[in-house]
Amino acid sequence: MSSLYRKRRKRPELNLVALIDVLVMLIFFAFVTMQFKSAATLNITLPKVETAGKNEFKGTVTISIDKDGSISFSTTPANNRTVTDAELITLLEQVKKVDRDIPVLIKADETTQLKKLAFVMDACRRTGLNKFSLQSR
Repeated sequence: MSSLYRKRRKRPELNLVALIDVLVMLIFFAFVTMQFKSAATLNITLPKVETAGKNEFKGTVTISIDKDGSISFSTTPANNRTVTDAELITLLEQVKKVDRDIPVLIKADETTQLKKLAFVMDACRRTGLNKFSLQSR
């Protein structure tokens, strides 16, 4: 009699739809939180300033100075290029012809010589671009 009442066991099933949903969410989260860095950026450690406000920059001109004193000029993140002191002044004059009120962001490594930073700030003032700021972390 016991053989008649023996229940059949259900085979365990794996719910693949739920696993696929979780996998898609993990991939989506990875893409949302990923930070893309430009390959042409200089290795710059920005100085820390305790009293600085937020680093909100909406301009299109960025001048970077690395720890060796090399100057990099860019108007968009994609066209970052190393320039000499004379080339920097020429480029700033060209920028002034396009827009006199364009803000300029200066990124200097924390170990950059003050002389090089003062030159860049003076070059901005000489060309008439007085809206410049120094980025910190």
